[in-house]
Amino acid sequence: MRLTRRTFTSALAAVAAFGVLAGPVSAKELTKLTYIQEWPVPDGFWVPWILGSAKGFYAEEGIELEIVTPPTVADTTKFLGTGRAQVAFTTVMDVIFAREQQAPVTAIARYGRGNNWGILSPEGVPLTVPELKGKTIGIYNDAWTTAQLTMMLADGGLTMADVQTVAAADDTVPLLLQKKVDAITGITNAEGTGMAVLGNQKASFLAAKDHGVPDTPIFMIAANDDWLKANPEMAKAFLRATRKSIDYAMAHPDEGIAAFTALYSNAYDPKFIAQQWKDTIPLFGEASADMMTSNDADWVSLLAALKKFDVVKAPLEPSAYYTNAYIAE
Repeated sequence: MRLTRRTFTSALAAVAAFGVLAGPVSAKELTKLTYIQEWPVPDGFWVPWILGSAKGFYAEEGIELEIVTPPTVADTTKFLGTGRAQVAFTTVMDVIFAREQQAPVTAIARYGRGNNWGILSPEGVPLTVPELKGKTIGIYNDAWTTAQLTMMLADGGLTMADVQTVAAADDTVPLLLQKKVDAITGITNAEGTGMAVLGNQKASFLAAKDHGVPDTPIFMIAANDDWLKANPEMAKAFLRATRKSIDYAMAHPDEGIAAFTALYSNAYDPKFIAQQWKDTIPLFGEASADMMTSNDADWVSLLAALKKFDVVKAPLEPSAYYTNAYIAE
């Protein structure tokens, strides 16, 4: 994912932190919501709200959705915490770290049902955890990557001292394709997609959730606390439109890709985006009423692991990080 994203980073540098109104503005008076994204370059995760805006699902709820691309990955929660955006597409770890900094940020829905992070190796070269001993692994240099890798290694009786790591600035996929490492860390619908599109192969995948890492969702939809308190009905309307958009985009993937193309015509690799959305759809699971609903069990297991591996020294109660109060029953 990041390789493909990086490919287009320079092209988008001049328009970083830009917002686009992803859909027709109706004559009806609408309330504009600024929706800050998780990454400085558009990616296939955004297909539902791009398509939903184009179909008028947000306008039906009285919302004019402004999709904003952040200057850097670190800016998403800054925009949200300071009120420059009312809602955000972000990661569960960004929500936790924001709360550590006492930022007024709360997760209001999950995006996906579990943890699809793990270790990828070339097609036909599957690895077990014990077989990682002595291997060179391409990683991202962030606390959560290190923590998850540490948990996986511990499950096989290994430590970080048993492997050699190579930190990628923005993409681990080239390291593996160029055979500079034996394996890389990543998720199935990003690095896995990159291996398929750029490397023309289905990478072997060693799932973290099967080896000591909590099976909890990676991505979240979050909101600014002050805005939530002042606009509870608008928050509910936003999530209703988002749920309708996810359902529609799952059922009409080609239409979703077309909407993405119309909005970001020169800003992406169309083959990668199409494959990424198709790789993302299964992660939502059954289109049941609880698709976007977070649960305490997920948060309890995640926070316990973060404390055990010293990623967060003093986690709060799960209710400090998330709420389901704005999801329609």
